[in-house]
Amino acid sequence: QVRLVESGGGLVQAGGSLRLSCAASGGTFSSYTMGWFRQAPGKEREFVAARGWRADSTYYADSVKGRFTVSRGNAKNTVYLQMNSLEPEDTAVYYCAFRSMGANEYDYWGQGTQVTVSS
Repeated sequence: QVRLVESGGGLVQAGGSLRLSCAASGGTFSSYTMGWFRQAPGKEREFVAARGWRADSTYYADSVKGRFTVSRGNAKNTVYLQMNSLEPEDTAVYYCAFRSMGANEYDYWGQGTQVTVSS
């Protein structure tokens, strides 16, 4: 059974940094796309960033470009989201999600980790 577990969330002041981690178990993920999404109170879940199975395949929402960096761990079952220059608008629950090659939707989701940015 595939399981995704996020960690690294917390409370940070505006301008600060956090690094989120997502560790997967129960499968082989070398060909998966690994993504990050977030959901703020009262808002719909939105895409943040994703890392494909190719080293040059990274994707970012416009709102985080230049501030966030998505990367995969050497073990291929971990994905990170380095978040710099955080803004209060980045406050949300952050979820990692994996999508198998060729799939239109993300197959697996983590339980989420809270990120709160104070002004």
